[in-house]
Amino acid sequence: MARVETTSNRPYHLVIFGASGFTGQFVVEEVARTVSEGPKGTLKWAVAGRSKQKLENVLEQAAGVLSKPELRSEVDIIVADVGEPDTLAAMCKQAVIVLNCVGPYRFYGEPVVKACVENGAHHIDISGEPQFLEGMELNYNSQAADNGVYVIGSCGFDSIPADMGVLYTREQFKGTLTAVESFLTVNTGPDGGCIHDGTWQSAVYGFADSDKLRSLRRKFNHKPLPTVGSRLKRRGALFYSNEIQQYALPFMGSDPSVVKRTQRFLVEEHEATPTQYGAYAGVGGIGNIIKLMFAGMMFWFLVKFSFGRNLLIKHPEFFSFGIFSKAGPSRKQMEGSSFQFAFYGEGYKEGQDPSQGKPNGKINTMVQGPECGYVATPITMVQAALTILNEPTALPKKGGVYTPGAAFARTTLIDRLNKHGVKFSCI
Repeated sequence: MARVETTSNRPYHLVIFGASGFTGQFVVEEVARTVSEGPKGTLKWAVAGRSKQKLENVLEQAAGVLSKPELRSEVDIIVADVGEPDTLAAMCKQAVIVLNCVGPYRFYGEPVVKACVENGAHHIDISGEPQFLEGMELNYNSQAADNGVYVIGSCGFDSIPADMGVLYTREQFKGTLTAVESFLTVNTGPDGGCIHDGTWQSAVYGFADSDKLRSLRRKFNHKPLPTVGSRLKRRGALFYSNEIQQYALPFMGSDPSVVKRTQRFLVEEHEATPTQYGAYAGVGGIGNIIKLMFAGMMFWFLVKFSFGRNLLIKHPEFFSFGIFSKAGPSRKQMEGSSFQFAFYGEGYKEGQDPSQGKPNGKINTMVQGPECGYVATPITMVQAALTILNEPTALPKKGGVYTPGAAFARTTLIDRLNKHGVKFSCI
């Protein structure tokens, strides 16, 4: 069972590391909103990062936004730096859980995971980088298990809606679910929307290192998961989706990787039937496709060379047609934005033998919520942490490096998210 109690030596339930970063500031606000949901109605927390001044500014900002002047004096500040292991160790010794908001994780993530595992703090991140996520499983799963530490990756928009959405669809289906496809659509209001360039940087370096991800995966020596029912056919690189009534393409984020790791865990630990998964994202009409083709061609050409990557990193707005920006979205843009995941599943109804004949049942579920990156992500991250604190006996029996689905399959995380505006429903 996870250790979740605070002590005189470990005084904080949560420490937000990277609290003064673009995403970190919104995680601070979300934690401040939910202090009453901590164990016995309280939550002891602190913020951490390199600059005491910037952390003070973030608390000042949160105090103003939330009309909570007490944040200025009641939330402690810890100075810690990824480049200084001793400061990370000191931070981790004081925390039950570290909420790690410092990305790109491929550059800055591992020292924090290492410090958490060695010093007994659980670790939650919001990475959408498969190479980092799978690398941490390879390198730290055994040590985390020995130390009773839970390292749970991709607890933001990447990939809680997808991973928990597939599990929710399994639960709602009366029978054996064998395959699910998800279709993501993002809506922006009259003020438009964009994504902070930290995500863009992760994408640039992720595509550049795709060969390293393949070699990393070979080190696991995983056997292919068994296929039950009809094999799920991959859609084309670009196609018109009747499900969402617009053009779509394969989703490039971490969702397929995370969902597959969860399914492997369920097969190996609980002898469950694996669910095949395909992830797609809507891109709209012909005008958007033309933009996407130009942007895609430039991206694929430039990402192969160091000078090209430097150009992409330096000018995210230009090369992404305004989708990514160094400033990130305004609060007004966030308020007008939302996302929707539609899940289409098939399987064998109750009473039908999955080894006989084709699947004869279908199901349609939905996960929808507010703006993805800086409203939904803080909600999912903080609710994941509160689930650990409040339901330690529902987690896997031993520590280790887990996906959200593997860690939270037997908890009430979905109910918690429903109460906070990330809603799961059966259609």
